[in-house]
Amino acid sequence: MKILKLKENRDFRRVYNKGKSYVSPYFVVYINKNRFSDIRLGITVGKKIGNAVKRNRAKRLITAAFSAVLPQILVGYDFVIVARTKILTVKSTEVLSSLVKILKSVGMLENKENEKSSD
Repeated sequence: MKILKLKENRDFRRVYNKGKSYVSPYFVVYINKNRFSDIRLGITVGKKIGNAVKRNRAKRLITAAFSAVLPQILVGYDFVIVARTKILTVKSTEVLSSLVKILKSVGMLENKENEKSSD
């Protein structure tokens, strides 16, 4: 499955206003149901994070973590992930585990292991 990108300002605003937010030390995740059967992702990295190189690294870290859990994520939701300054101090595995922890606590991950064991 491919990650569809949120690009329009109105889509970002809709997720901010109507969605729920979940906080991690490295980012804030906003989740909102969409009208499609797709998973759409928007990433926001402010100037406070640093120069363009640092901002792009933050985006890459978030995209890589999201791609890793993409097959397990429930479809039909928009995600906006806002990077925080601490994201530049950690490795990609830490970003991934933080994202998984948030998505599990919210119930956004399908349990593939449980489905296999019940066959």
